[in-house]
Amino acid sequence: MTTVSPNRIGHWIAGQVVVNEGNTGPVFNPATGERTSSVEFATAADVNDAVGAAKEAFPEWRALSVSRRAELFFTIREVFLSNREELARRVTAEHGKTLPDALAEVARGLEVVEYCCGVPELVKGEYAEQVSTGVDVHSVRQPLGVCAGITPFNFPAMVPMWMWAPALACGNTFVLKPSEKDPSAPMFMAELLRQAGVPDGVFNVVHGDRDTVGALLTHRGVAAVSFVGSTPVARNVYETATAHGKRCQALGGAKNHMIVLPDADIDMAADAAVSAGYGSAGERCMAVSVVVAVGGVGDALVEAIRQRISKITVGNGAQQVDMGPLITREHRSRVVQYVAHAPAEGAKVVIDGRSATPGGQGFFLAPSLLDDVKPGMLAYDDEIFGPVLSVSRVDTYDAAVQLINDNPYGNGTAIFTRDGGAARRFAWDVQAGMVGINVPIPVPAAQFSFGGWKNSLFGDTHIYGREGIKFYTRGKVITSRWPEAATSKVDLGFPETR
Repeated sequence: MTTVSPNRIGHWIAGQVVVNEGNTGPVFNPATGERTSSVEFATAADVNDAVGAAKEAFPEWRALSVSRRAELFFTIREVFLSNREELARRVTAEHGKTLPDALAEVARGLEVVEYCCGVPELVKGEYAEQVSTGVDVHSVRQPLGVCAGITPFNFPAMVPMWMWAPALACGNTFVLKPSEKDPSAPMFMAELLRQAGVPDGVFNVVHGDRDTVGALLTHRGVAAVSFVGSTPVARNVYETATAHGKRCQALGGAKNHMIVLPDADIDMAADAAVSAGYGSAGERCMAVSVVVAVGGVGDALVEAIRQRISKITVGNGAQQVDMGPLITREHRSRVVQYVAHAPAEGAKVVIDGRSATPGGQGFFLAPSLLDDVKPGMLAYDDEIFGPVLSVSRVDTYDAAVQLINDNPYGNGTAIFTRDGGAARRFAWDVQAGMVGINVPIPVPAAQFSFGGWKNSLFGDTHIYGREGIKFYTRGKVITSRWPEAATSKVDLGFPETR
C-alpha cells in the first residue's frame, strides 16, 4: 500500500477549525488503499469547548424569530444545492460509493432541509379560550438547548442533515460527532452553514472514537443525543445517555427481508434485489440482506438475480461503475468470512464475489449470492453490511412473515406481489418500522419519519419528519387569566360589568 503525505483534519468549534496536535486516526481513499489524511481525535477538553460554544450561542439562536430561521433555511438549501457536487465528491473520496450514489445521498439529506423550511408551521402550538370562566390555555413547543449527533460512516452527509436540520430549525444548537472514517463531508457542511449565515457556535463538529462519544454522552451541557449505528453501540449509547438525564434516539442495525410471492413480477423483483442488496456495496442500514422466496419462485428468482450480478461493474466510485469499494480493509476482511463459511453451514454459494474482485490496493469486494440460507447460520443471523445477498426459501406466506417477525431486527422490509390483498395484509402483519410494497428500500419521504422496531431502535421517537420535530422540542402549556382592574375599565373605556 502506498502512503501519501497526510493532511490533518481538525474540529469545527465556534466557527473555526481547531487543531490541537493530539491523537489522530487515519483516513483512506477506499478505492486506492491510500491514506489521504489524518483526523484529530477530540479530547474531553475539545468536547467541552464545542459544547460550551454551542451553549453560548443558544440564547441568541433561540431568540431568533421563527420566520427568520425559516428564511435562513431557504438560504441553507440554496447554498447546499449549489455545492452538492463538491459535497458528493468528498463523500465518494472517503467512503467509496459511486458519485451518482453520493449525489443521491445529498439529495435525500436536502429533502429534510427543505422540510425544515416550513418550521413556522411545524412548531406552532394550540390555543383554547374560555376553558373556564376568564381562563385561556395555549401550548408551545420550545427547543431543548445543546443537542448532539453521532453519525455513521455509510452516509456522512445525509444522516447528519437528518439530525442538524430539524435541531437547528427548532432553535437548538448542535454538536456533531461524525464517523472518523470519512470526516471531510461533515467539515464541508460546517463551512457551507457558515456561508449561509448560521452564526458561529450554532453548529460544531468534533471528531474521535469511543472516548469522544463518551464525553458527549456524559457532558452536563448536552440535552439530547441522536445516534445511528450498530445495535450493540446503539443500546450502549441509549443506556448511557438516558442514565445521564438526556433525551435519546438511538437507531441500530438491521437485517432487512424482502418477500417475493409466486405471483410477483420476477424481473421487477430481481432488479430490486440487486439494486437494494448491492447498492453502495451493501453498506446501507436499509439494504436488502435476505430475499425470502415463497413457494416455487425460488429457482427462477435466483437465476434472474445471478444474471444481473454478472453485469455489475466494480471499481473506483469516482468513475463510471456500478459499485465501489468497502470502507476499510478490515471491514472487507470481515465480510469475506461470511462467504467463506457459508458452505460449511449448509448454504450454497451461487456467486463468490471473492473470485471476481478487481485487482489493486482498493478495498473492493464483488457481489456474492448465497442460497438456502437459514436462521442459525452466521450469514443469516449477523448484519453483514457488505455486498452479500442471501436467499431463504419457505413454502408459504405465513412462514415468510414468521421468519421476519422472529428476527431480532425490525428496521425495513418489503414484499413483491401483484396481489393487493396480500400486500395490505403484509403491511398489517409484519413487525418492522418501514414497509415497502414493490419498493425495496422504503426510506420515508421527509414529511414522514425514519425508524425501525425491536433492536433497530432504542427510544420511542423516530428521526426527522414530525417525530424529529417532536424529539428536538418539548411542550409547554400556559394557562392564563387576566383580572379586569377597575382602573383599566375606566382608562380603556370598557363598559361596566354587570
